[in-house]
Amino acid sequence: MVQQGRGKRIFLVAGEHSGDFLGAALMLSLSDELASEPVFAGVGGALMEGEGLHSLFPLSEVAVMGLTAVLPRLPTLIKRVYQTVDAACAFAPDIVVIIDSPEFTHSIAKRFRRKMPHVPIINYVSPSVWAWRPGRAKKMTAYVDHILALLPFEPEAHKKLQGPACTYVGHPLIEKSGLIQSCSSQELQTRLAISPKAKNLVVLPGSRSNEVKRLMEPFGDAIRLLLKENENLQVLVPAMPSVAHLVEELAQDWPIKPHILHGERDKFAAFNLADAALAASGTVTLELAFAKVPMVVAYKMGKPEYSLRRLVTVHSIVLANLVLGENIFPEFLQENCTPNALATAVNDLLHNTPALKAQQAGLDLVVSKIMLKNSTPSQEAAKIVTSYLER
Repeated sequence: MVQQGRGKRIFLVAGEHSGDFLGAALMLSLSDELASEPVFAGVGGALMEGEGLHSLFPLSEVAVMGLTAVLPRLPTLIKRVYQTVDAACAFAPDIVVIIDSPEFTHSIAKRFRRKMPHVPIINYVSPSVWAWRPGRAKKMTAYVDHILALLPFEPEAHKKLQGPACTYVGHPLIEKSGLIQSCSSQELQTRLAISPKAKNLVVLPGSRSNEVKRLMEPFGDAIRLLLKENENLQVLVPAMPSVAHLVEELAQDWPIKPHILHGERDKFAAFNLADAALAASGTVTLELAFAKVPMVVAYKMGKPEYSLRRLVTVHSIVLANLVLGENIFPEFLQENCTPNALATAVNDLLHNTPALKAQQAGLDLVVSKIMLKNSTPSQEAAKIVTSYLER
């Protein structure tokens, strides 16, 4: 523990709401880890403000993703970058922690390093250098001292790419594993009047409106094909609040009325009830792995993003596959995301097939690779931040 009379000054910068969650958990763990109560400043959301941070500006001003969303907001983003750098210098921190959102946070880190080169900078959540633009890893050594990685394969990736020091601190889902297992599938089954003989398919069309708009039609058509061989099929759709209205609207064209669910507890209860899942690519594939749900993954992107596909160097875009190091969970991207392909792959998981058995073994392995021993991600992250404060 740091044995100093005054509280250490820690400047944190989150660029979106997932970073706000990580930042708040880190702040709480740092308060436990340090002998004197730390002083926090920087940029964050409601969760970080709940732990004592007074954000320089609302997180919503910079929490944008995708080329089409970023371009109209570029003047505001640039203004906020310079404002944050100036505020960080005025705060005179003992350490800076940037959290995810590399387009925003790394612009701040580079400029801050030039102004205050003696202050250590920690990057919480590695950019996907293992997937595309690998040259970024080596360039980061100029302005990042240590990376706190969420995925177990990332330290080795940074070592190969000559990036900064990198430590796997654990995925935040670890702290939700107990919640996932505790959500009752029996209560949900009774409430929705689902027969014990039903085949239950969880459908997850994404958390952003563009994802939902692109995937709801092929997902609905795949369900139409599945119904021909699975008359007792039930469909459950956990919907994020930001897109729930859109999901309900687009599901009206589906051949079966789905059970649209709201809230995290119902989502995890649906996972525990599910025989299989049809999901948009994203962190949800790791959530499904923790709930031991076999899955088929799909994704469609806009033309600007799709034009960059040749820069992607990984064998899969499915996080669960990347953790395993092999493609156990089938993925159907862009023009390959067809109703026939999706229905065939899902149908294999609804019956006792070799594909189902392979996935069941793979799901156990994914969880074993991600889990920590006797610790949480925020505690592991706090230990590394504290080690730099002790120097």
